[in-house]
Amino acid sequence: MDRVIGCVRKRKGMGMEKEHDDIFDREKQQEPNMERREGEPTQAFKGAAIAALIIGISAYLVGLFNATMELNEKGYYFAVLLFGLYASVSLQKAVRDKEEGIPVTYIYYGISWFALMVAIVLMAIGLYNAGSIMFSEKGFFAMAFVLSIFAAITVQKNVRDTKSARNVE
Repeated sequence: MDRVIGCVRKRKGMGMEKEHDDIFDREKQQEPNMERREGEPTQAFKGAAIAALIIGISAYLVGLFNATMELNEKGYYFAVLLFGLYASVSLQKAVRDKEEGIPVTYIYYGISWFALMVAIVLMAIGLYNAGSIMFSEKGFFAMAFVLSIFAAITVQKNVRDTKSARNVE
C-alpha cells in the first residue's frame, strides 16, 4: 500500500514536474532556429503556392502534349504560357517596387501591364479560333493558364516577402 501511495504522490507533482520540464526543454532545444519573422509568409502558404504553380504548369503541358492539334499550334500555346508567366511576374515586381517607393519608370510599368494583357488576349483569341479542340479542352487550357499565372505571381511575392522579412534585422 505504501508503494501505491508513493506512486500517487510522484504523479501529483512530487518529482514528476521536473521530469516533464526536462522533456519540454529538450523538445524546445530540438526545434530549428528558423522562426517566422514579421511579414514572412508561412511555410504552408509557400508550399501551397509552389504546388499550385507546379500543378498549373504541369496540367497545361500534359494537356498540350495530349492535344490533337498540329505542332505549330502547340508551340503557339506553349509560347503564350511562357509569355504570360514572365509578364505576370514582371508586373508583380513593378507594382511591388512602386508600392515600396522603389523607382519604376512609367514605360516599364506600362509595358508590364500591356504584356500581361497581350498574353491573356492571345490566349483568348487562340482558344476562340481553335477548331481542332473541344469546348471542354478550351476551358481546361484557360483554367490551367489562369492557375499558372496566379501561382507565379504568388510564388514571386512569397520570395520577395521572405527576403524582405529576413533583411529587416
